[in-house]
Amino acid sequence: MNIDVNAIFQIAGIGIIIAMIHTVLKQMGKEDMASWVTLIGFVVVLFMVVNMLSSLFKEIKTIFLFQ
Repeated sequence: MNIDVNAIFQIAGIGIIIAMIHTVLKQMGKEDMASWVTLIGFVVVLFMVVNMLSSLFKEIKTIFLFQ
């Protein structure tokens, strides 16, 4: 199985960028917009993780079912 370290760095980079945007928007007094940005960032990372889990389960399936 191939471990992709780039995905970890992508998730960390998205987290840092979202945290910076959230802080700037909160200081500008736009708390609702900051919450939306955080939610959208969370959803993007969640889709990335689900995609990685899907490939992991496919790999496990091929190993145990010998396909």
